[in-house]
Amino acid sequence: MRTNHTSELFPETRAVQIPAAGVVLNADLTIPEGAVAIVAFAHGSGSSRHSSRNRYVAKTLNGYKFATLLADLLTEEEEIIDERTRHLRFDIPMLADRLIDIATWLQREPQTKDFRIGWFGASTGAAAALIAAARRPENVMAVVSRGGRPDLAGSYLSQVIAPVLLIVGENDLEVLELNKSALAQLNTEARLESVPNATHLFEEPGTLAAAALLAAEWFQVYSSPI
Repeated sequence: MRTNHTSELFPETRAVQIPAAGVVLNADLTIPEGAVAIVAFAHGSGSSRHSSRNRYVAKTLNGYKFATLLADLLTEEEEIIDERTRHLRFDIPMLADRLIDIATWLQREPQTKDFRIGWFGASTGAAAALIAAARRPENVMAVVSRGGRPDLAGSYLSQVIAPVLLIVGENDLEVLELNKSALAQLNTEARLESVPNATHLFEEPGTLAAAALLAAEWFQVYSSPI
């Protein structure tokens, strides 16, 4: 049953540090009262935990009683290098490895160890999230991609068992076709949602809100305890 979230107070967000393959990643963890699942964000294409779009989606999910984790997938030093070379943001296997380490951390931390995990991926982060879900499927409730490049997950697409929602802007024509191709390769419950009037960054009025609502409802369906 959907509840009214308009009067929901925003829960406190705290900074955490997550060890991952020899580095330490900065992250923001938010746990609303009564949360039973957590959505971890996989940023892409040079984005970070400060992404205004992903923070907007995270607030929407918090309103639906989902805990959220927005983690930088690159260290501060790597971000400086990547601003110049732009190669780390496209190192999808490395990003997937770090997401797996993040999932391991979540399953060890006292506050989050009992939560099921959802992945929310944007741009290249969507491919990394799908690879992580394929390689470490235990406790993954669902995956959502917003304006993502799931096609870059390659042969891992057919190995994903968690339900997958692909959200694409109606006017993001090239990415829409790539998502249709990826959808055909998924062997799990999966759906493609095209957001009317939206382009790649969902900058048009109301389009990001529509994408956030689609994500919240998808996770809500699959967040029941195993």
